[in-house]
Amino acid sequence: MRSVADHLATVLDGIEPLEAVDVELLDAIGLTLASDVVAPWPLPAFDNSSMDGYAVHASDVAAASPDSPVVLPVLGDVAAGGTGRTAVAPGTALRIMTGAPMPDGADTVVPVERTDGGVERVSITAPVTPGAYIRRAGEDVAAGTVVQRAGDVVTERSVAVLASVGCAHVHVVRRPHVVVISTGDELVEVGHPLEHGQIVDSNGIMLVALARSAGASAWRTPHAHDVDDEFRAVLSAALREADVVVTSGGVSMGAYDTVKAVLSQSGEVDFVKVAQHPGMPQGAGRLGDRRVPIVTLPGNPVSSFVSFELYVRPLVRRLLGRRELSRPTEPATLLEPIDSPAGKQQYVRAVLEVGDDGVRRVRPVGGQGSHVVGGLAMADALVVLPPDVTRAHAGDVVDVLDLTRSPV
Repeated sequence: MRSVADHLATVLDGIEPLEAVDVELLDAIGLTLASDVVAPWPLPAFDNSSMDGYAVHASDVAAASPDSPVVLPVLGDVAAGGTGRTAVAPGTALRIMTGAPMPDGADTVVPVERTDGGVERVSITAPVTPGAYIRRAGEDVAAGTVVQRAGDVVTERSVAVLASVGCAHVHVVRRPHVVVISTGDELVEVGHPLEHGQIVDSNGIMLVALARSAGASAWRTPHAHDVDDEFRAVLSAALREADVVVTSGGVSMGAYDTVKAVLSQSGEVDFVKVAQHPGMPQGAGRLGDRRVPIVTLPGNPVSSFVSFELYVRPLVRRLLGRRELSRPTEPATLLEPIDSPAGKQQYVRAVLEVGDDGVRRVRPVGGQGSHVVGGLAMADALVVLPPDVTRAHAGDVVDVLDLTRSPV
């Protein structure tokens, strides 16, 4: 029986990040930069005012006080966005707005709150030190600075600096296309009426959602019945567009396990038992002229979910050029005992709690059968018990995979 780590290594064997493309900045959110981004100019690009107020020479207002204000003529306004150069002579002031470029000669800004707000003449009631309320050119980013490096992910936070240095387009690793194929005569499309013995294809919906959450574009094919030629046709169509194919169901030892029956003939997909629970039957390989990776997952919903987390999410992230492939595990205190099958790595759906004392605690949730989706919906974590542990006791510190946290 193969270990979880060994099967993940098989899934990732030979997988490299996809090719880089240029995309518009907002379309790059969630994608990985393929090259460094260098600031061609400083940020800020020019000295500018951080306050609404008056640009002056600091020496002119050094003696200002409420009882003895300094009165200066106001020779004009400097608005944000103004492109002309201005200057302040000693003994004069210019009214200036936040973000407006500093006039030549001025070495400080008097905030409007320290004045009477005059338009033609201004009465200043407090001194200011030289350099006060001025944002200096390059104090944020110097010209020539690498503001984002290859391998960094474009985020809602980083688009501001990328836009500020002129990146209308960015060079990123393109988003992988994941095609999900669900198999089984019993499956019915969501929203259609069910007859006795039929179930909704919830796995297909779930796996597409998981693939998208991992950063891929993803869609489903029409589900394939347990007919070899039908599955071959659906798979052939998927391989024309996919960077990854994920199947759900048909990988065990049953008489109608079509996925395993068809793909075993090619010799290109390795079907194995992995020492994990849930999700022991697994398969992985490469298909077609483009050597598209395929991961075949078991059909029980929880088995499929856990297997996606263990194998497909890391695969998608490798294709995206991410540094970290899997969610990290963290320690937490177990609140209820858990039995675990000997020789298998167990993944138990659970709810993670952080108390007022800062201690992380975890509680199993719902039934732990591999078909139980109600408990899966409530879970925000998986307790990970290694193969040599058959029982974890309340109060034990266990490893927890936090499903709300993404890897870097």
